[in-house]
Amino acid sequence: MTLGFNLQSEDKGAMKEVFVRWLKSESGGKLILRKLTAFVVILLLAWILSGVISGIVSKAVDKQAAFSNLLKTFIKKTVKRTVLFLGLLVAITALGVNVSALFAMIGGGAFIIGFALQDTLGNLAAGIMVLVYRPFDVGDLVELAGVEGTVDSVSLVSTTIRSFDNKVVLVPNKSVWGQVITNATASDKRRVDLVFGIGYDDDTDKAQQILEKLVERHELILDDPEPIIRIHELADSSVNFICRPWTKPENYWTVYWDLTEEVKEAFDANGVSIPYPQQDVHYHESKS
Repeated sequence: MTLGFNLQSEDKGAMKEVFVRWLKSESGGKLILRKLTAFVVILLLAWILSGVISGIVSKAVDKQAAFSNLLKTFIKKTVKRTVLFLGLLVAITALGVNVSALFAMIGGGAFIIGFALQDTLGNLAAGIMVLVYRPFDVGDLVELAGVEGTVDSVSLVSTTIRSFDNKVVLVPNKSVWGQVITNATASDKRRVDLVFGIGYDDDTDKAQQILEKLVERHELILDDPEPIIRIHELADSSVNFICRPWTKPENYWTVYWDLTEEVKEAFDANGVSIPYPQQDVHYHESKS
């Protein structure tokens, strides 16, 4: 079976000679080599320049106390990526590619691209609002779109939350900015709300004194604002005290758990009961 032509050794030699001449010609291989070399050099210089400019911008931004960590990180990344992008455009131009024609083609398809990426653009706009208005920062304890945890990072598209059981959750910024944002660490003080019930036959003054002593001696509880300990409710099965000390946000759960344990031990040691819901059933035998 033949392909309709026979490639002779003379033809092979001629093709090789033509290829070699093309490689050595100023308008052939040498031109392409120069363009590729310029492309690589420009990219390398852009990478070095982006690092230098990013370092200068980082020092300037870090001095701005009014900027959040999120905004600082965004500015640093944006500057570096902008320099790299401009360097890439220059490098592409060095290859002989018509950049204006490329932009014209992208502009012609902008409507289609925008329609396809409308959700992403919505997240982008919301991400900018988060960076500008700073409702939270990296490390803050927040509740966003039903997710509670610590803010790990924020991009223009999504916010990364690390939950209390160490799960990493990515929340789209459109859901973040469009919902209620709860920031537990935005203030330097946080109130711990506790309720302790005692029996109706127990001494309320003794229970009050026990709670006051436990709160007073706990080293993580703040003196200002003053803790509140009061009889709050006469419930069905108990007399309920509210215990509301203040502490730093990072010590909230430590204080909560410590007081819960210490109150149980102190009530048991002093004969103060902690009732639980119960129901008395009275049975009357009917006489027939």
